[in-house]
Amino acid sequence: MEENQKPLAEKNTQPENYMAQSAENSASPDGRQVPTSEVLPSENEQHTGFTIGTGDKAIIEVSEMALKIKHEIQKVIIGQDETITYMLTALFSGGNLLLEGVPGVAKTLLVKLLAKTLDTSFKRIQFTPDLMPSDIIGTSIFDLKSSSFTFREGPLFSNFILVDEINRAPAKTQAALIEAMEERQVTVDGETYKLDFPLFIVATQNPIEQEGTYKLPEAQLDRFIFKLNVNYPDLEQEMEILTRFAGDFKLAQIDDVEKVFSVNDLNKCMAAIEDVQILPELIRYIASIVHNTRQNGDIFLGASTRASLAMLKASKALAAINGRNFVTPDDIKDVAYPVLNHRIILTPEREIEGVEIREVIDFIIEKIEVPR
Repeated sequence: MEENQKPLAEKNTQPENYMAQSAENSASPDGRQVPTSEVLPSENEQHTGFTIGTGDKAIIEVSEMALKIKHEIQKVIIGQDETITYMLTALFSGGNLLLEGVPGVAKTLLVKLLAKTLDTSFKRIQFTPDLMPSDIIGTSIFDLKSSSFTFREGPLFSNFILVDEINRAPAKTQAALIEAMEERQVTVDGETYKLDFPLFIVATQNPIEQEGTYKLPEAQLDRFIFKLNVNYPDLEQEMEILTRFAGDFKLAQIDDVEKVFSVNDLNKCMAAIEDVQILPELIRYIASIVHNTRQNGDIFLGASTRASLAMLKASKALAAINGRNFVTPDDIKDVAYPVLNHRIILTPEREIEGVEIREVIDFIIEKIEVPR
């Protein structure tokens, strides 16, 4: 253990020195952070305990299916490779996803294209200030013929749901999603209705506009496996976008995206991902990272146990997407920020100083010893 590293059980009350951080995540030429596993072969794979490059047929099928979906999405989308990979990781992990980005960076289009590749039902819900919970879940309607109430299902009774601009609806409407996101069911008038498999809720929000928006409560944020920041394209990508759509103002290329994935395929992928192997040392590594967020003097609210489970599921899914049937430390590092960035709250002192959540997460990962 390093000299400046305190035991996890000891509360650190001193601010961390972020100036001494090493560049654990590699950066692309435009400064975009990319997962380590996408840059170089993992130097930590020698510590997995498994033969590098092994993978059974089911894992190979997961990787091939991910490539097929990416190929279809990239018929329209240029760039955003990392975002697409993480979206698939969330889908294969059985979680829900929050996309955050300024207007016009293709958040909604990304989700619609992913839904278009899946042979499932898709619904889009545009959140507005006057939207009511019954508009999402459904409502009981009195039937004059039978003199009884019948339940009319809302758009939440679907497989793939896009919740556009989730922070534009008030808290009571946002809260209507909480039971569905975690328990895959809704309760109306004392009756519980199970939702079909799969249920993949993807929400978008704009971090810039504050007028007419309602901040998501921590209980709801915790139910998203990832929060992904969708960034601007670089100069070359912007030029390629303009070239591709110079003669296609109506985005007719969207019609070229085909369905390549079924519910049965998703079931197979999720079953294969559950069987991905992870060593006890790496389970402890995940627990140590999450536990450290609760013992860090720069963090007011640490990550929950749900975050630990999310990191476990996501690291397994990412390993399978990369064609491996075992988890490496790099898989855990790559999913740590998307899993944790919306779950922790910095202390007021660190926020005033302008410390970024990414800096704190990177520092935590850097100082925890990688399993050998």
